[in-house]
Amino acid sequence: MTEGEISAESLTLEEAIANLRSEDASLRYYAAWWVGRFRVNLPEVVAALIEGLSYTADRTEAGALPLQRNAARALGKLGDRAAVPALMEGLRSPDHFVREAAAQSLGALGDRAAVPRLLEMLAGGVAAAVQLPGKPHLKEPYDAVLEALGDLGATEAIAAIAPFLEHPMAKVQYAAARALYQLTGEAAYGERLVTALAGPDLQLRRTAMADLGAIGYLAAAPAIARTQAENSLKLYALKDLMEHPNAQGGGGDAPSDDIRAIADLMDSLL
Repeated sequence: MTEGEISAESLTLEEAIANLRSEDASLRYYAAWWVGRFRVNLPEVVAALIEGLSYTADRTEAGALPLQRNAARALGKLGDRAAVPALMEGLRSPDHFVREAAAQSLGALGDRAAVPRLLEMLAGGVAAAVQLPGKPHLKEPYDAVLEALGDLGATEAIAAIAPFLEHPMAKVQYAAARALYQLTGEAAYGERLVTALAGPDLQLRRTAMADLGAIGYLAAAPAIARTQAENSLKLYALKDLMEHPNAQGGGGDAPSDDIRAIADLMDSLL
């Protein structure tokens, strides 16, 4: 096996750290995935990933920046807020999916310094949130931006988020409902996601399940268990419900009967 053929699974920690600064872009790409996958939160790793966010030598003919994408994703998993300035710069990347990964990671890192820039990405509202000519995606990664604002507790963004409940794309509607539930605690937004569990599109049902687990909407548990989707994904969503602060006393002490009911639903799916 040559150096360029080393797989991510076969890497040692020492190899992964060294490969983060390799001249071989493919090695850097897989190393960035590896350190994120295994949560290698070391200062030298974070520094190398931050450098990776400005790496452009692997730009594809279509304009994609693969290493930047993996670096942005990994930084969100490592929990080091030293990455926030670089990720905020990543929100200006020409690569749509770098911007998406940067938004997701900023939401995960929980630093409200990102809120103004994320709000800028919603400028123009739903009317501006259109698909670009010749592209398979919208002008901005709106679902990731909306979710990040919810994760960051950006109550000042409520007025900007609310119109996206009427966006033509269901996934963007779900992201808006998810964020608004996080920011207001109003059950109506959770119920919008529960209704989506009965939709005809499997991928959208999966998305709604994940959103309900992420926001800890405990009332959704029975509907999640009934959803026409893979049991494995139902179990992940129910597990997220049980582990959410809403279920652990962080948002208002969920009754122990509710927790037992979720556990029983999980048992029924095994």
